[in-house]
Amino acid sequence: MQLKNKKVLVTGADGFIGSHLTERLVELGANVTALVQYNSFNNWGWIETLDKHVKKEIEVYTGDIREYDNISKVIKGKDVVFHLAALIAIPYSYQSPAAYVRTNVEGTLNILEACKTYEVQKIVHTSTSEVYGTAQYVPIDEKHPLQGQSPYSASKIGADKIAESYYRSFDLPVATIRPFNTYGPRQSARAVIPTIISQILSGKETIKLGALSPTRDFNYVKDTVEGFIRMAEVDESIGQVINIGTNREISIGDLAKKIISLTGKKVKIECDEQRLRPEKSEVNRLLCDNTKAKEILGWSPRYTLDEGLMETIEWINNNLNYFKTDIYNV
Repeated sequence: MQLKNKKVLVTGADGFIGSHLTERLVELGANVTALVQYNSFNNWGWIETLDKHVKKEIEVYTGDIREYDNISKVIKGKDVVFHLAALIAIPYSYQSPAAYVRTNVEGTLNILEACKTYEVQKIVHTSTSEVYGTAQYVPIDEKHPLQGQSPYSASKIGADKIAESYYRSFDLPVATIRPFNTYGPRQSARAVIPTIISQILSGKETIKLGALSPTRDFNYVKDTVEGFIRMAEVDESIGQVINIGTNREISIGDLAKKIISLTGKKVKIECDEQRLRPEKSEVNRLLCDNTKAKEILGWSPRYTLDEGLMETIEWINNNLNYFKTDIYNV
């Protein structure tokens, strides 16, 4: 499927990955509708910051995926739906687990049901590497057991299985993309890389982090977005779950040291207890097996970690006002 001239909806378009995906779809010539969460300020999140020439090509629709009647209206007539809208902050899921079920599970159900009703040609549903929990073996392929090690990951497992059920029960053309840890410009300080960078650039002599030993597979946002595009374009992705990651891992401690080196600053690292997950909830190791993405999608990462970090450092340096570096962003 070629996306040019297709009527495309992106849920969660106001967010980090969603805004980059929306931008890329406009570049590819799709007719893009951006679903952003309704608020009384009529704020469109990161869509507000896009180039004016890009923004004028986007139809913005405010709504809430938890409300079926509202969502079904915007899905009617669409050819492709990229479903990214979700609650994603792991620490907050400990405080408000029910909100994650309502948004991530019931919200996904609403999207899928409307897509079935209006016979959408392709749905790309967004999963997360967090559904795997701590690796039982590495690299992690799509057959790895799923483990609900946080209310967030449990809600995403539920959403993934709802999506699978709609493919198997109703032959809905849904494909599930499972990105590992995406980073880059526009990511909030609830994530570790902008947390590290923003603290350093704000002049902190000591930066506060959670656990330093866990490893992650970090993928630059532009590479992740190309994974989304390929998931939509390739017919063979229907009914599949496909990992998007680099097949490289780095510990949080070593990542912090790398970023400190790239910024040229002298900074100490401190483990802050309030940033630690409950012991049995911590995911100690994530390393992606991206074989399936290479074979089915023809996708592989183009950015090295250093290249992606340098672009991210530059963006945060120019947008430091977005970050509250004196408080812990849950």
